[in-house]
Amino acid sequence: MEEFRQAARAWLRANVPSEPRPEFGPAVREYDLAWQRKQYEDGWAGIAWPREYGGRDLSLMEQLVWYEEYARAEAPHVGTAFVGLAHAGPTLIARGSDAQKAEYLPPILRGDVVWCQGFSEPGSGSDLASLRTRAEIDGDHLVVNGQKIWTSYAQLADRQELLVRTDPTAPKHRGITWVVCDMSSPGIEVRPIRNIRGEEEYCEVFYTDVRIPLANVVGEIDDGWSVAMSTLSFERGTAFMSDIVELGRTVEELIQVAKEKRSWNAAASAWDDDRIRCELAALRADVAALRALNYATVSRVARTGSPGPESSIVRLSFGLLTQRVFGLAQEIVGDAALDGGAQPDRRWSLGYLNSFRAVIAAGTKDIQRTIIGERVLGLPKDR
Repeated sequence: MEEFRQAARAWLRANVPSEPRPEFGPAVREYDLAWQRKQYEDGWAGIAWPREYGGRDLSLMEQLVWYEEYARAEAPHVGTAFVGLAHAGPTLIARGSDAQKAEYLPPILRGDVVWCQGFSEPGSGSDLASLRTRAEIDGDHLVVNGQKIWTSYAQLADRQELLVRTDPTAPKHRGITWVVCDMSSPGIEVRPIRNIRGEEEYCEVFYTDVRIPLANVVGEIDDGWSVAMSTLSFERGTAFMSDIVELGRTVEELIQVAKEKRSWNAAASAWDDDRIRCELAALRADVAALRALNYATVSRVARTGSPGPESSIVRLSFGLLTQRVFGLAQEIVGDAALDGGAQPDRRWSLGYLNSFRAVIAAGTKDIQRTIIGERVLGLPKDR
C-alpha cells in the first residue's frame, strides 16, 4: 500500500493543474473533463472500478489512499464529474446490466461525458418517494412528463440518472423506475437557478413527452426505489471520502490562519484566544473521528458491495462538521469575511455560504437522523 501511495503522490505532484478551476459556465465542464481525461490516460482514474471498463480493479482502501493523496496535493475538486464518478458509475457497477456497464462506464472514466441527477422535485422536499414525474410505456420506450429541481450542472450534462413514477397506483415507495436519460433528447428544457454564491450550479429540468428507450432502465420497471437507495448509499458514504480528507486539510489551513490573523486592534491573533484554540482542537479531533468512521464504511463496502444505512452517519456528521468549520472561520477572519471580492479571505466566506448545502444535499440532516434512528438503531418508525 505504501508503494501505491508514493506512486500516487509522485504523479499528483507532477500533474496537478497549475491554473485555477473556473467558477462558471462551459469553461468549468471543459476544465473538469480535461483533468479527468489526464487521470485516465495516465492510469489514475477508476482505482476500484473493474478493469474491463477502464478502471484498475484495485481495492477500496487503495481508492481511499488515492483520495487522501489527491487532497494532500490540493488537486481540483471533481466538480461536474462528481455524479458520473460517485453516483451513476457505482450504481451501474452494482445494479446495471452488462450492456449498460459497457456503454456508460468507460466514457465516465475517460472524461467524455458529464452526468447529472434527476431525483428532487418541487413539492417533494426531502420526501423523495413522493415524486410525481410520470413515465408511461409506449412500445419500447418510456414517455416522460414532469419536472425536477436542484439538478446540479444539468445545463452542462450529457446524461442523467432519472427517477420516474411508472405506476401511480402503487404505494409511494413502489412503482418507481431508475432510468438513464440522454439530456439532448427532444422535450427537455433546462433552466439554471442562481444560488446564494451567485453561481448557476443548480437547475430546473422540465420534461415534455421525452422518449427514453426501455433499454436504459437500470434494474426493473417499478423497482427503481431499491436502485435509488443504492445510489444514495454511495452518495452518503464512499462519495464523500475525498471531501472528508479535504475538510481535514481545511481545518489545518484554518489553524494557520488563526495564528497569522491579527485582531481589529492588532494586539493579538485569534490563536491567542483560548476558546478559539479549544474549538480548533475539537474540530481537528472530530475530523479525525469522521475519517475513522469513513474507514469503517469503506470496510463495509469492501465486504458487502454497498455502504448500507450506516452511511447516513457519515453524511450527517460531515454536513454538521462542515458548518462548524466555516462558522468558526467567519469569527477568525472577521470583517474581511464580508468582502466577496478577490482576496484570500474570500474562500472562507464562500465556504460558509456553501456549508448550508452540506446539511441539505443527499437528504437533509433530519432525513439522515430518521434513517439512522429507524434503520441503524432499530427505533420505531416516525410515520
